Amino acid sequence: MKSDQTIFAFIDSQNLNLGIKNDIIDNRTGKLLYKGWKLDYRKFKLYLKNKYGVTKAYLFIGHVPGNEKMYTNLQEMGFILVFKPTLPFNDNGKKTMKGNVDAELVLWASAATYKDYDKAIIVSGDGDFLCLIEYLAERDKLLKVLAPNMKYSSLLNKYASYIVRLDQLKSRLEY
Repeated sequence: MKSDQTIFAFIDSQNLNLGIKNDIIDNRTGKLLYKGWKLDYRKFKLYLKNKYGVTKAYLFIGHVPGNEKMYTNLQEMGFILVFKPTLPFNDNGKKTMKGNVDAELVLWASAATYKDYDKAIIVSGDGDFLCLIEYLAERDKLLKVLAPNMKYSSLLNKYASYIVRLDQLKSRLEY
């Protein structure tokens, strides 16, 4: 990586948040494989800047009324928020909100900002981003894929040399 390159990060906030904070249990044995933790977004933003030279970090996030203070805090930390409307749904009887940001992240990384950066970091372990990762890698614009934990999609295995697992950085990034 050249120091004069412009590096952007494109962050799937829901994949990052849930992948970091949720425990992972082995379905076969019931054994705890991974203990969730709380990401310090300020430390994460500094990590992106200091480790990779990220100049813009786009955080794709569902807009939920009442979370304005959190959005303001994230913006003050230096994240550029790209909002997606959310829809309520039931998840095993629990009412929750869903804001699928995949299309927006792909659009911004492959079209809207594509000419503005030299290298991209994709923050997600979601296999839905395989087409974007392939596209960027084929054009030598993919720098890294930051996966929240060991349970990233097997579709991304072809790009294992790009993958950095954030769970292995817990001591540096935990709140």
